[in-house]
Amino acid sequence: MTKRERILQALVAALAGTTGVGNRIYRSRVEPFTRNESPAIVIEPINDLAQQNTALPTLDWSLTVRVAIIVRGNVPDQLADPIVQSAHGKIVADLTLGGYAIDVQPAGVTFEMIEADQPAGVVSLEYLVRYRTSVADLTIS
Repeated sequence: MTKRERILQALVAALAGTTGVGNRIYRSRVEPFTRNESPAIVIEPINDLAQQNTALPTLDWSLTVRVAIIVRGNVPDQLADPIVQSAHGKIVADLTLGGYAIDVQPAGVTFEMIEADQPAGVVSLEYLVRYRTSVADLTIS
């Protein structure tokens, strides 16, 4: 299993117990959510950029990850706020994500309000996860 996959799994595990979400934490989910399935969190990789370390036979990676919080109700961004606070605290509690990462840095937050059968919103937290692998093997550093 690649370090990238281990990092994504560590994020899912870190978000367990996020305020108001229960067990509705998904990896790269593409199916629409029903009303009963929100609030929920979807974790997805956005991009992963490599830079070769000239002094060592390693690659330094910068993985951008989106943690999307999906809510339904009036003033969706306000409803998502306690979930955002809880999720962020869990993500930055261990900046190595169990030893798989070198660092985790917040990269931004975006807000999207959606017209649905009930007002809905997606608050997306983006994080830059830095990690290192061998040039020849993505499972080790």
